[in-house]
Amino acid sequence: MKKLILSSIAGSALLLSCGPKSTAVTGPKYTSSEQLAQGKTIFENSCTKCHKLPEPTKHDNQGWINTLSRMAPRAKLSDDQHQMVYDYLISVNKK
Repeated sequence: MKKLILSSIAGSALLLSCGPKSTAVTGPKYTSSEQLAQGKTIFENSCTKCHKLPEPTKHDNQGWINTLSRMAPRAKLSDDQHQMVYDYLISVNKK
C-alpha cells in the first residue's frame, strides 16, 4: 500500500513538473513594426531572466512554435505576448 501511495505521489509530481504547454501560436499574426518591436522587448526582458538569449536563427518557424510552447508558460507570457515574441523571432529569422 505504501508503494502504491508513493508511486502515485511521484507520478503526480512528474506530471506537474512538466507544466502546461501553451498552444497560442500556430503561425504569424502580428506584422506591424510596433507589434514586432513589442515582441522584441518581451523576448529580451522575459527570456534573459533565466538564460542567455538564443539567436533567432537557432530554429525555423516550427521550431520556435515548439520552443515557445514550452517556454511561454514558464515566462508567464500572455497569449498575445507569446504571439508577439514568435512573430518578432520569425520576422528576423529568414529560415
